[in-house]
Amino acid sequence: MSGLVVASNRGPYTLAEGADGQVVVRPAGGGLAPSLASALSAGEKEALWVASAMSPIERRAAGEGRVETGEGKLGLHLVSIEEEAYRASYDVVANATLWFCFHGLFDAARRPLFDRRWWEAWEHFRRYNAAFTDEIAEAADDGAVVLVNDYHLPLVGRMLAEKRPDLRTVHFTHTPFAEPVELSVLPGAVRRELIEGMAGFGACGFHTRRWEEAFSRSSVATAGRVGPTFSCGLGADTERLAEVASSPECARAAAALDELVGDRTLIMRSDRVELSKNLLRGFHAFSALLEERPELRGRVCFLARAYASREGLAEYLAYRAEAEHLVAVLNERWAPLCGGEEPIIFQVDDDFPATVAAFRRYDVLLVNPVRDGMNLVAKEGPALNERHGLLVLSEGAGAHEEMAGAAISIQPFDVAETAAGLAAALDMEEGERRERSAGLAELAAACPPAEWLESLLAQARRPKG
Repeated sequence: MSGLVVASNRGPYTLAEGADGQVVVRPAGGGLAPSLASALSAGEKEALWVASAMSPIERRAAGEGRVETGEGKLGLHLVSIEEEAYRASYDVVANATLWFCFHGLFDAARRPLFDRRWWEAWEHFRRYNAAFTDEIAEAADDGAVVLVNDYHLPLVGRMLAEKRPDLRTVHFTHTPFAEPVELSVLPGAVRRELIEGMAGFGACGFHTRRWEEAFSRSSVATAGRVGPTFSCGLGADTERLAEVASSPECARAAAALDELVGDRTLIMRSDRVELSKNLLRGFHAFSALLEERPELRGRVCFLARAYASREGLAEYLAYRAEAEHLVAVLNERWAPLCGGEEPIIFQVDDDFPATVAAFRRYDVLLVNPVRDGMNLVAKEGPALNERHGLLVLSEGAGAHEEMAGAAISIQPFDVAETAAGLAAALDMEEGERRERSAGLAELAAACPPAEWLESLLAQARRPKG
């Protein structure tokens, strides 16, 4: 039993089998979860993280109860869902429907398609949320605080309120939320179940006021009311970033990057290969920059660090193929005019030390999502950069609400404006560059994971009703 329970689809650890056959617990590669786990393990209370079992060894461990992580006061409990049911819930509902809805990604002429297969997946999604509810209800002490994360688990609120009304619950959505007209794409019964599920939590949180207000409007439009809401923007985990930056792996990556870039000015981006991240328009904007500014050819390069995402979905496989093809076409066009060197470097790998090395090295960071909940790249880059680098930032990024004063703002669909933003960053005089860069670093460090966690706990402690 635990007085503090955190739940999310993906946990902060992965399990593997050691040489002696025993289970080995390792920190997950990246994202918020490892940083939040560090804050929880250093806390005063015993805490338990409830997450999905992702692999055969994790499913085996799920049947054995609490997994000891070896980190302070934090334990891990894994929820085992039958593979077919999990794929339907995760791929069909969470990622191909809710993610697309919240990010405004639907191609309305073709998707979504609510057929029999989709409704079967929705039933699996209900069962997935119910399985988490059961595990949380069993693990939580009387009056415990429960923090539930993201769009995978919106139905837990109502289910848990009915099963354990004594618990103090908070849900935090790390994505945007849809406006009423966007949410209306979903079937009416689904909209109501989604909103009523989230209304079962004691409070619902978002990274920005924009997404909080969108949720409130959609709640009123769907259910005629809205419960307590709040917004709290997450900052960079500067301690963890500094640890990675000082590692031998990062030093090797930095040396390789120096050799690759040479004396060229470096524009970079770092993303998942994800439709909302807007990679294609970023490449087109860089091409437009080379078109309009011939003197930059051979003197500037564009490093796009990315890692594969959701390749179980056809849309994501097609998007990666399209990005790779576009880079090849643009490099074929521009390399002869850039001294024979390909000006776009597209690296698709999951190598965080290499990304950290590029964060330290860039002159301009491009973050141009169509829409996202926060976008920690817009904060991690400025927190690490050592060259007074500038940030060209989409108005659709959640981070724009906090970083706009020091960043160069762009409209994410406007390739010409994005190219102009890159040019403005490259042309900025040294005094203003230093001032903006310092401002970005200061903004990026606000509300690190430990403070962010405390803000959520404060919401949970508010008097009920």
